[in-house]
Amino acid sequence: MKLFQKTQNRLARKRRIRARISGDSARPRLTVHRSLSQMTVQLIDDASGKTLVSASTKELKAKPNIEGAKKLGAEIAKKAKDAKISTIVFDRNSYKYHGRIQALADAAREAGLTF
Repeated sequence: MKLFQKTQNRLARKRRIRARISGDSARPRLTVHRSLSQMTVQLIDDASGKTLVSASTKELKAKPNIEGAKKLGAEIAKKAKDAKISTIVFDRNSYKYHGRIQALADAAREAGLTF
């Protein structure tokens, strides 16, 4: 029963965040998914429903820890610059802004993305 409530709370947080955040072609949404085995990020244009750029720790051969999140943030910023994207909207996707999520965001900012 406790697991069900935890999942419901996480989905409620996700709905609250997504109600306020959306991306377009000028400012796509950077969404994060983390699991125990990998982290993935995508730049999504919500107006057209297309993924513009994506990256994962699996393709970088990095572990899904803080160091891997820093590498992932730098990689997504590099791919975004190649696609001529400099400004984004950050979607933490119901995860708290600390640890791996914060490391990813800070590395993306240092590599040149503007949130």
